[in-house]
Amino acid sequence: MPGIWETHMTFSLRSRNLFKMIAIVLALALPTALAMSSADARVGGGMSSGSRGSRTYSAPPSTTTAPGSTSQFNRTYTQPGTGMNSAASAPARGGLFGRGGGFLGGLAAGFLGAGLLGMLFGGGLFGGLGGLSSILGLIIQIALVVLVVRLAMSWWQRRHAPRAAYANADAGAAPGPQTNYRSGLAGGLGGFGFGANNAPLEIKPDDYEAFERLLGEIQTAWSNEDVAKLHTLATPEMVSYFEQDLAQNRARNVVNKVTNVKLLQGDLAEAWREGETDYATVALRFALTDKTIDRNTGAIVAGSEQPGEATEIWTFARRPGTGWELSAIQQTN
Repeated sequence: MPGIWETHMTFSLRSRNLFKMIAIVLALALPTALAMSSADARVGGGMSSGSRGSRTYSAPPSTTTAPGSTSQFNRTYTQPGTGMNSAASAPARGGLFGRGGGFLGGLAAGFLGAGLLGMLFGGGLFGGLGGLSSILGLIIQIALVVLVVRLAMSWWQRRHAPRAAYANADAGAAPGPQTNYRSGLAGGLGGFGFGANNAPLEIKPDDYEAFERLLGEIQTAWSNEDVAKLHTLATPEMVSYFEQDLAQNRARNVVNKVTNVKLLQGDLAEAWREGETDYATVALRFALTDKTIDRNTGAIVAGSEQPGEATEIWTFARRPGTGWELSAIQQTN
């Protein structure tokens, strides 16, 4: 009988360790999942989509409104060109909690592989990992190293991004400070201002008013699921992404409503011309009420009636004889 008791105790110990591991994973994953569900509701699906011409694979310069880095595109029709920087054309890495796997994905894969080997060779699911304390110690050590490296790389990119952006500007752009049109929350331009970066293409007050108007009209057309209206406000590429997201909402029998949109602050990141097409990339911080409701009952299934804020990078394009239209949306990190 001692053998039976020993087997039972060993099984119980392994079960407790397994439950502890599941609890740790859930504790790490739950906040990330909640943040993603909140960000994925509004127009654009909380992803980086669209094209910025030849600068699609180059990160926009940081601004006062969006001082951090910008996510690379998850969805774009533009293919990397031969003349682009090969480093900028590299696929997006997953990072610590990235969608592409990243650090936690690789670590989880390593745990799973070790567990399977342990089961094959008679050591149990966690027999080859040296106990729960060893696993936690390893996680903490690797996480600290990754955190330090990511902070150092982020600092380096922020320090050198504006200088690199100016170096890539058109040779005809005149250096020097530009006039500041920032007006806070109570100005005629709704909080838009020039960033610290020189813009080869002149962006006038009327252009900023068009950007602010498009911000509200696109959110309204998205909430109304008015694809015909979206075609007048955005490029065909962006409308194709909107249609995909709307189709997913219909399949889930929900509709996303974005209301009370108000621009709080905006900065010009860069503006340039390619052939006959003008581009302007601006950082937008805006207030909104974002909720997803059931189509049949009207009950809120995500979001809330409480107002919130979002900061995104929007790129607008304009061809001769036409107005500005949305060409890309990028998320900030």
